[in-house]
Amino acid sequence: MKSNEVLKRLDEIVPNPVCELIYNKDYELLIATVLAAQSTDKRVNEVTKVLFSKYDIFSLAKENVKKIESIIYPVGTYKRKAEYITIIAKRLVNDYDGKVPNDRKYLESLPGVGRKTCNVVLSNIYNVPAIAVDTHVSRVSKRLELTKSDNVLEIEKDLMKFFPENKWSRVHHQLVLFGRYTCKSIKPDCYKCPFQCKFSNVKK
Repeated sequence: MKSNEVLKRLDEIVPNPVCELIYNKDYELLIATVLAAQSTDKRVNEVTKVLFSKYDIFSLAKENVKKIESIIYPVGTYKRKAEYITIIAKRLVNDYDGKVPNDRKYLESLPGVGRKTCNVVLSNIYNVPAIAVDTHVSRVSKRLELTKSDNVLEIEKDLMKFFPENKWSRVHHQLVLFGRYTCKSIKPDCYKCPFQCKFSNVKK
């Protein structure tokens, strides 16, 4: 299947792809994405609604870790993530007056920020073409035979080769949402699927 055909079918099933993490400021997306590791966007949104109503980036940088823990405990590994949040806030305040820079090397030097998180932030905040590979993107890409790899970096490279660069950010959101709501890990809704791939009977 060619890239334009895959894009056409993704447009059919996910016509208005958006990031489901709720944020109003650049640092809010960064922190929300860090919190989303081993958690769901829905749960993260519930936590950040409270967190960002109490703190901005400057007050986060000064807050006691235990107080952050008490708010974000519903997400996985909350103790470690609370440390990450305070360190990230301190570094952003000290280095960039609280702003999230368009600087991949700097962002990936922050605790809890890997390539996937960096791709999400740069794509949504600065419109940098990027494909962030999470469990949904990985699963869908393998089912549609867009990659044969289990390595997230190799999957990202395969997708970047397959899709035009000006479609990367959009297709990232489409693959995430397609995997989250249709091409699910267990009991995928294959009757809704426009691809009818060979996995159409998987784990029904």
